[in-house]
Amino acid sequence: MHGDKLVVARRRDPRPGEHATVDDLIVTAPVVGTASMTIRDAAALMTEHGHDYVVIPLGDSRYGLLTDADIRARVVADGRDPAMAVGDIVTTACPTVQRETPAVDALTEMLEHERTVLPVLDGAGVVVGVVAAADFVAAPSGPGMALRGQVSRAATIEDLQARTRRVPYLVADLLRRGEPVDEITSVASLIHDAVVRRALEIVLGRHPELDPDAVTWLSLGSNARREPVLTSDVDSAVSFDDSVTDDQIAAYRSAFAEVDDILRGAGMAIDTNGAIASMPLFARTHTQWRSAAQAWIDAPLDNKGMIFTSLLLDARPIWGDPGLSAVGEVFADLRMHPGTKALLLQESLAHKARLRSMRDVLTGRGGTFDIKQDALTPLVNIARWAALSVESSALDTRSRLRAAAGSPMLPDDHAGTLIEVFDVLQRVRLGYQVAQFDRGEPVSDELTMKRLSPLDRSLVAQAVREIAGVQRRMTNLSNYLPITEQG
Repeated sequence: MHGDKLVVARRRDPRPGEHATVDDLIVTAPVVGTASMTIRDAAALMTEHGHDYVVIPLGDSRYGLLTDADIRARVVADGRDPAMAVGDIVTTACPTVQRETPAVDALTEMLEHERTVLPVLDGAGVVVGVVAAADFVAAPSGPGMALRGQVSRAATIEDLQARTRRVPYLVADLLRRGEPVDEITSVASLIHDAVVRRALEIVLGRHPELDPDAVTWLSLGSNARREPVLTSDVDSAVSFDDSVTDDQIAAYRSAFAEVDDILRGAGMAIDTNGAIASMPLFARTHTQWRSAAQAWIDAPLDNKGMIFTSLLLDARPIWGDPGLSAVGEVFADLRMHPGTKALLLQESLAHKARLRSMRDVLTGRGGTFDIKQDALTPLVNIARWAALSVESSALDTRSRLRAAAGSPMLPDDHAGTLIEVFDVLQRVRLGYQVAQFDRGEPVSDELTMKRLSPLDRSLVAQAVREIAGVQRRMTNLSNYLPITEQG
């Protein structure tokens, strides 16, 4: 501590930056077969190389995977002939990542698609290696993945809650190690997803009358964008199969309230007045969501349509139908509704990044600053609209800004500046919260500016000015650039 300054002591391993990308995780050449080879030959190839997979080229830089588990489950268990061609089993392409992909992004891709291995491609689309779940143990995200595994295997509510309460300590340790904040928040969101899934499994397991397959659970807000910090709430919504009746929805909502209680007991913030699946407005059938979404598009100023639209544009399914066709199809066509798009732009520019009150801060007279409301929320809103304007489905703020870079409303240099600004603000925000956590203080998004270092005060002030400058330019352009030309 330096006086009353809130600082986080840094802890660095002897070799900082190791395992930063998938390239650092590749240790052997990939095992590559062909679609025409037999299952028996593929198994022999696995044995020869000491691996439990074979990569199968499918053409056009697409690859399939045959694993040892596939052979056991889809050949041996089904009594199929091992002399059959691999192409009869491997018919669809698997997820892949490019070289230089951050390790945490590759791990996220692997976990979201429930894969055990992931091919790595070069710029020409040629497979250069494969990374497996075990390869991430030594990576910076390794401790987070160990905790995620423990959460997923928690046998009781008490076990789940005890393990979840370790998340702030993990976040603090990763920050001390100097890991990038976007990687830290990605790891935290992966664990949050696992906590919610396990809580759902436990609760729905106690209610055999409720069909888990009739539920699509959506993560909303910062967790959905993979940007949670220590103050982030758990926001959620649910879309039910159309066969679910109103009485059954009420029973599900009661079960979801049990999930809320489990998460609260685990130290996760649940806002009962906010967006949570146990509330009526956030628990609807597919058809009801579709009707409501269409109504918001047709009349966005009615019934909080703009608020719901913004929430669902950040939605990410973590249980059930990953395609979420019932809701997603409506918003995929949002660009076709210029009025709604214009109002979304208006909303993104209405909440100004605030520079006032910073003058007192910079002259040393103290003051507080809500880093979420007065800086990050305006930036996140800009990124959401910008991605929508170019029809990008990206969710996280950095990817949204990259997707929209070069559009009329967001030139490359402005997009790049906002990405840098977002990283700075998130680092200051999380650092302040970890320091509060270390001191046993309640964590907050409201910064007492005199407790920041002079450098961080200057960085925050400059960041707010940059956001406000982009907002002014976007406001000016929106006054004369037709809405159809803004993307």
